Parts: sequence; structure tokens; C-alpha cells
Amino acid sequence: MLSRRTLLAATAALALPSTGSFAQANKELRIGYQKSGVWVIARQQQLLEKRFAKHGLGVKWIEFTSGPPLLEAINAGAVDIGGVGDSPPIFAQAAGAAIVYVAGVPVNNGQAIVVKPNSRIRDLKDLKGARVAFTKGSECA
Repeated sequence: MLSRRTLLAATAALALPSTGSFAQANKELRIGYQKSGVWVIARQQQLLEKRFAKHGLGVKWIEFTSGPPLLEAINAGAVDIGGVGDSPPIFAQAAGAAIVYVAGVPVNNGQAIVVKPNSRIRDLKDLKGARVAFTKGSECA
């Protein structure tokens, strides 16, 4: 998982270079996030609000259910920056979206297959023949 310091540095590196014309017009950084990971912690602890306030820049958090709609919002100019999984940026660029993304290798395996307690599925091989749900174009697909 990204450390707070890494998140702040990455956000600042992506956001502050554009603050000349961007901040003059908007005075607000619109961040798209999903209810998971380090973005939730940053929002709850107001880490970015505290850092950007001294530069006269506010923060507006916009929640998304998955990566593809978040990237659509970035491409449409409704969001300035956001965090998504591995696959959505690839699908977005393949569809012609003019986005830039930064990727990193995760420190741990934060992925899981979730089943009911009484499920017959106990191992990856048990998925053979099972019905599996996922969000198309998300980190799962």
C-alpha cells in the first residue's frame, strides 16, 4: 500500500504544476475516489486539504463506484485526479481517452476472492464451473 507521504507527493506532483492557470480559475482540486485504499484515509484525515490550504487551493472529493466512470469523468474534465486499479487506464486509453496515469507495484496482495462462509469454493481451482461477477473494465477484468 502507498504511504501517506507517497500519496501526498504524487498528488502534489500531478496537481501543483497545473495550479498556475488551473488554480486561478478554479481554486479547487477535484479528486475522484473509490471507497477503498489510501484515498479514503487521506479524505477522512483531510491530509490534502491541510496541505493545499496554504496554497489557496481547496479540495473537493467525488465518489465513484469503480475505475471506468472515474476515468470518464477525468477525460470529460469533471475530475482533475483520481485513483483506480490496473486495468481501467488501459481500457480508457484503448478507447481514445486523453489521460495520463502513474503506476506502481503494490507492496502486498490486497486482492481476494470473497465467498459465503458455506461456499464450496475454498481454492482458486474450485472456481471452475462457478458463476463469477465483476465490473467490466475494472481491476477485476
